[in-house]
Amino acid sequence: MDLPVVYHPDYVAPLPEGHRFPMPKFGLLYELLLKDRITNPEQIFTPELPARELIEVVHTPDYVLAYCEGTLEPKVQRRIGLPWNPFLARRTCIAVGGTILTARLALKYGCACNTAGGTHHAFPNYGSGFCIFNDLAIAARVLIEQQIVKKILIVDLDVHQGDGTAWIFRDDERVFTFSMHCEANFPAKKQQSDLDIALPVGLDDDGYLQILAKQLPDLLSEVKPDLVLYDAGVDAHVGDRLGKLALSDRGIYRREMLVLSTSLAAGYPVASVIGGGYAENMQELVYRHSLLHRAAKEVYRQYHLG
Repeated sequence: MDLPVVYHPDYVAPLPEGHRFPMPKFGLLYELLLKDRITNPEQIFTPELPARELIEVVHTPDYVLAYCEGTLEPKVQRRIGLPWNPFLARRTCIAVGGTILTARLALKYGCACNTAGGTHHAFPNYGSGFCIFNDLAIAARVLIEQQIVKKILIVDLDVHQGDGTAWIFRDDERVFTFSMHCEANFPAKKQQSDLDIALPVGLDDDGYLQILAKQLPDLLSEVKPDLVLYDAGVDAHVGDRLGKLALSDRGIYRREMLVLSTSLAAGYPVASVIGGGYAENMQELVYRHSLLHRAAKEVYRQYHLG
């Protein structure tokens, strides 16, 4: 068994021409992983559409129903930043199913990667910043409520604070939220994670990795999670138009190796999602997202998982 990778063709849904959300990246990432033999069709796991009750472990039934049926108030819809269509509604739910499946696979095999996910700006009764339902929060709560795990650590390295996730678990000791993000970036109003590290604009590879390497081992030994949920957003890259940090491709790869190898060496399984990334050049963006899967494949091999 090689590294389990989760993908569904419906991860790509139509958006209006010229929309700034890079929807094609999900399908292109899957194609690149196959072309570069990071994965093969036998290692691809396809998620199912989750039951609405699973989404409702985090989100209010009214919000879930209104979004799925396309009846959200225009103001609430605009805050999301993605115009509604039935294909996008299905995609949103399938991506949640993908992160739940990724988490289950990580518990079974030690490590697994989604090719979507990381919608950490979604709150229980509204969406924000291209995030509709919070897949990280839903996966965490589903596994806990089904008594599959007792404690989860969410490591959120997207350049934007995981504000929705922080708020959802603000009073839940079963989930520890760690967000390392650019201080001068969206969202304007930050929430309080269990551990927040706000980074200065323009921070480079070495500065970033020193901070992470100092925090992560202690955090793992303190929390002792049954599972690490990792949001590997690549919008911390110097070439990202929404980022404001200065990581290189090499820095992103070193970051992924650090998170995965530190967690697995300590005996903690890791389920990863790809998070945000908004470069002008789609090919460069897709390659950046693939660094997660390249690192995971290497770590998977090193630790003889599967």
